[in-house]
Amino acid sequence: MAAHLTIVLMPQFNAVDYIRAIGAHRVTWLTSVAAMMAMVVREATALAETDLSSVRIVRMGSAPVSAKLVADIRGYLPNAEISNGYGTTEAGPVVYGPHPGGVAQPDISIGYPIAGIARLVDGDNLDADYGELHCKNPAVTPGYHNMPEKTAEAMTEDGWYRTGDVMRRDGDGFHYFVGRVDDMFNCGGENIYPSEVEKLLERHEAVEQACVVPVPDDIKGFKPVAFVVTKAGAMVTEDLIKTYTLANGPAYQHPRSITFLDTLPLTGTNKVDRKMLTARAEGNLS
Repeated sequence: MAAHLTIVLMPQFNAVDYIRAIGAHRVTWLTSVAAMMAMVVREATALAETDLSSVRIVRMGSAPVSAKLVADIRGYLPNAEISNGYGTTEAGPVVYGPHPGGVAQPDISIGYPIAGIARLVDGDNLDADYGELHCKNPAVTPGYHNMPEKTAEAMTEDGWYRTGDVMRRDGDGFHYFVGRVDDMFNCGGENIYPSEVEKLLERHEAVEQACVVPVPDDIKGFKPVAFVVTKAGAMVTEDLIKTYTLANGPAYQHPRSITFLDTLPLTGTNKVDRKMLTARAEGNLS
């Protein structure tokens, strides 16, 4: 608004209406979450019928982004710069920035941590390559209103905010989202982050989008099950997907069942509704 830009608002997200609005208003900058863009790239007819040449920036956040999704977006929006951002209500959006050495940010990375305000913590190791992201900057909240126990749980004694987000760091220092601390579950003694299994599934050429949730198991404690949206026109079976995950990832991670959906359900903030899918998965057990 300060730059006197026009903002196009929609009452709710619908992929075809979203595409039509881009063409009608000559939109240059798209903000979204990955689930929204995954639904957009499935609408091949609407995309082909709409002039999308105005788009210069596609900014995503709030969820992991797969390499396949980035490639699909590039196919339809070749003039656009695509980036995946990160931020929290409690710590603000300024956590990551450009690489100090000018190294280009990998497509599925969320960026390079700004010195002094972001760190990865694994137990007593405050500079881990794999661990929970802690943030400390002027935007970090002093606490939750009238919730001292919640504040003590989220904040360290020296003022670092525990995000609950698990990240890994590559050789160039870029961070990648692994999963939520509270999303992790144990299957037969092995820790599983749903997003890691989802990334594996989405590398299959027929899979556009995946969501993995845990369901109780008498022997393993919990086991992963998957909900999958395939690419338009793709022909694939549950057994083929299972075989692929067993061949390309740890055996304990492979989904014990796979349900194919036309779309994944979304919450009011357009994130995948994991609670709904978990309830559906647990209902299928009864």
